[in-house]
Amino acid sequence: MDEHKQESIDLTEFSDADLEQHFRVISPGRMVAKRFFKSKLSIVGLAMIIFVFLFSFVGPMVVKATWGYGETQVFKVERETDMVTVAKFKAADGKDYHYYDRSKTTILFKAPISADHWLGTDTSGFDIFIRLMHGGRISLIISFIVIFLETLIGVVLGGVAGYFGKWVDQLIMRIVDIFACLPTLPILLILSATISSIEAIPAEHRIYYLMGFITLLGWTGVARIVRGQILMLREQEYMLAAETTGISAFHKIFRHLIPNTMPQLIVSATLGLGGIILYESTLSYLSLGVPFPRAAWGSMIALADPSKGQEILAYYPNMWVPAGILIVVTVLGFSFIGDGLRDAFDPRMKR
Repeated sequence: MDEHKQESIDLTEFSDADLEQHFRVISPGRMVAKRFFKSKLSIVGLAMIIFVFLFSFVGPMVVKATWGYGETQVFKVERETDMVTVAKFKAADGKDYHYYDRSKTTILFKAPISADHWLGTDTSGFDIFIRLMHGGRISLIISFIVIFLETLIGVVLGGVAGYFGKWVDQLIMRIVDIFACLPTLPILLILSATISSIEAIPAEHRIYYLMGFITLLGWTGVARIVRGQILMLREQEYMLAAETTGISAFHKIFRHLIPNTMPQLIVSATLGLGGIILYESTLSYLSLGVPFPRAAWGSMIALADPSKGQEILAYYPNMWVPAGILIVVTVLGFSFIGDGLRDAFDPRMKR
């Protein structure tokens, strides 16, 4: 006789309560989350983005409640110096007196790092630490709004092209090809410079035009992803069954097909957030993005522009290095999360 015996289990003998007690069923969402958190880079990227969000959105409220500092508040800092002024003069009583004065210097800008200003102040007397927070808020808001608009346009046009095919597909995809061939950054520079030269457009409204330009040039990637997925999904059995129910094409596209493309859309959107932040920072660096005195990470780095002199670049790294570090942290964080989601949604990927 064999030493090891194998016994078969008849699951019909168990009730639903017993099955739930003895067997653990993992939903697809939990499987994705499990694969995502297995990746160390995914966890690092998530920690980076959580830090940036807390720093940019919660930080200004904490600072406002604690110190009362504002984004465009100008600070004057007084500090004592080691210089002592000595003067000798003869008084009315005929005696000689010596006068000693320890001078105080009032700094209007470029104040050093201190307990009141953790990163000092910039060339305009603004607190650098506070402006880093507000600059992160601007960059994140712009990136999420642009990604939402790009995804919306890409889903609509890509879904229509993939479902109807024929001349509709040809027309939409030729439009996609035209926009995809355009050099994004040079066009953004030209359009932003044109908007800046129009006096009728207020400076504070440039940011809305900037978001529109980036959206107009960036939706093509989403449209291609959605079209490719729908071309594959529309031949599946559940779509053939949906045909027999007589539902409209609108419901077929947006109720049955688009939801099945969401994993790819989430990964694409996450990876695209970092690129949009880089675009916004580049335009702000060139004074074509967020107008002064509003804060932006790109405009803070622009303080170290070598064409304006080497002083800040060489002697005041506290004015531009932190903004550069935050840009790198944010872009890397979104990239790590995007890579983790891509691997988690596709179990065939080797981890």
